[in-house]
Amino acid sequence: MRAVRFHRYGGIEVLRVEEVARPTPGPGQVLEVRAAGIQPGEVMIREGARHRRWPAAFPSGQGSDLAGVVVETGPEVRGFAVGDEVLGFTHNRASHAELVVVEDVNLVSRPKGLAWDVAGSLYVAGTTAYATVFAVDPQPGDTLVVSGAAGGVGSLAVQLARRRGATVIGLAGERNHAWLADHGIMPVAYGAGAAERVRQAAGGTVDAFIDTFGDGYVEMAVELGVRPERINTIRDWSAAGEVGARTYGEGSAACAVVLGELARLAARGELDVPIAGTYPLERVQDAFRDLEGRHVQGKIVLRP
Repeated sequence: MRAVRFHRYGGIEVLRVEEVARPTPGPGQVLEVRAAGIQPGEVMIREGARHRRWPAAFPSGQGSDLAGVVVETGPEVRGFAVGDEVLGFTHNRASHAELVVVEDVNLVSRPKGLAWDVAGSLYVAGTTAYATVFAVDPQPGDTLVVSGAAGGVGSLAVQLARRRGATVIGLAGERNHAWLADHGIMPVAYGAGAAERVRQAAGGTVDAFIDTFGDGYVEMAVELGVRPERINTIRDWSAAGEVGARTYGEGSAACAVVLGELARLAARGELDVPIAGTYPLERVQDAFRDLEGRHVQGKIVLRP
């Protein structure tokens, strides 16, 4: 089969699509892939920026999100059979490939009507967004600000917060303001003077802040008067440590139960999962070049 590999830390140029041995499912495992999302965290792992926490063993694969059709099962698999349509995740950096072995407990059935591109890109961004909203606990009457509000995580966090009745202000580039407004979010342009624009949009108090971008937004939240326990960042752990903010993110809600809930919302049209672009597996470098521009609206998906 074909799979994405890199043999050393580095930039986009180290990514290759190679012929590798077909994996064989073990007990409780199934095999499939039809669509797989890509993540900013994969960039940091590939560049070596996360070596202390998540070191790579070379040659390394990559990818967590996935969706596909079960083509083979190992012994003792529960709840799934050959031909089933599923979505889920792997912790083995392996979903950017034509086939991947996945534990049955990390899969859920694909709801009727859920697009493959959405199913294959929902796990990391969706469960991270779920965790960030849980961390700051927005209530009806609260005003919540989300930085990077049109990104893969931010675009889902703003919607989940709105579902809880909060007024949501989304920091994003102007080309994404119409999408935010269409989803009930108050758009505010990022950049110089953003804090004052947020104050004006909020009409006074800001109760909670979700930072999905880094680059000084934890400090902005403090400047806006948000209590540290209602600030959550998924990017700026250093600033969070300094002020006592929270760092709920990938891993805090990483389970099939949450994924299944998000998939059902998306299938019913109650959660819009924007797809910024799709690429065939052999164009993995182009996919990451697009992602690393940091101005995409929603998710980028590989189609093995």
